[in-house]
Amino acid sequence: MRRILLVFFAILATSYTYSQSADSIIVLKSPASRLSGLIDIQDLVNQGYNFWEDEFKGHWAGIELGLNSFANPDYSSYPAEQNKFLQNTALLSNTLNLNLLQYSMGLQQTRSTIGLVTGIGISFQAYRIDDNTSIVLDENQKVQPKYIYLSSTQKSKFAMVNLEVPLLVEFQVPIRNYANRLYFSTGVIGSRRLESHTKIKYENARKNEKLKSPGNYSVRDYKVAATIRVGYRLVNLFASYDLVTLFDDKKGPVLYPYTVGIRLISF
Repeated sequence: MRRILLVFFAILATSYTYSQSADSIIVLKSPASRLSGLIDIQDLVNQGYNFWEDEFKGHWAGIELGLNSFANPDYSSYPAEQNKFLQNTALLSNTLNLNLLQYSMGLQQTRSTIGLVTGIGISFQAYRIDDNTSIVLDENQKVQPKYIYLSSTQKSKFAMVNLEVPLLVEFQVPIRNYANRLYFSTGVIGSRRLESHTKIKYENARKNEKLKSPGNYSVRDYKVAATIRVGYRLVNLFASYDLVTLFDDKKGPVLYPYTVGIRLISF
């Protein structure tokens, strides 16, 4: 009996020793940058998944359409009968902006949500005024009304074309998805007048005719406007207000043009 017990304990000890050597486990320590040994965070960054280092891109380039009018009109230098001769119909006065070039520069080292935006654009502005009224310059280069009657259906407008360069500060806020950003920008737009003219459309012998008269009309060659812009995805709105009067000093009524509108296409 004693011999049988000794043999049993010898077999048990041998079996235990073998299982310890065969089932030994080696524990490996994961690198600090590896999460649970499965995801290497450094690999994600190297593969371009660090969203905070994306390049900043502002919102200027595109095609915009707006409505125009004049703020704070002052005709005190004209006789009472000429009061408000440039009063316009806002719903028929419009601006078409072709913002062709854009340059954006981020102001943050680790994020891309604040930056400066500039570029180049061309603005076509038209003001629909009284149907029987146009404007001319007198011998002192002062704007004067001119009343014209060509037909009962005539339409009159005053228009100009400007080259524009903006300087904007833009703030962006990612919403839900990092690529979908609410943005707000503000700044100034400097303009150089390229051309201005008056135009009257009328009917003559049942044919549509145009009487176009180019001229500088004492409109300022250079101007500066304050602007604000806000948008999210497909909805992009803008407004601008000229900080100087439309005409040179003492050369016309005191008028401050402003525009409100929407971007139709973004580049």
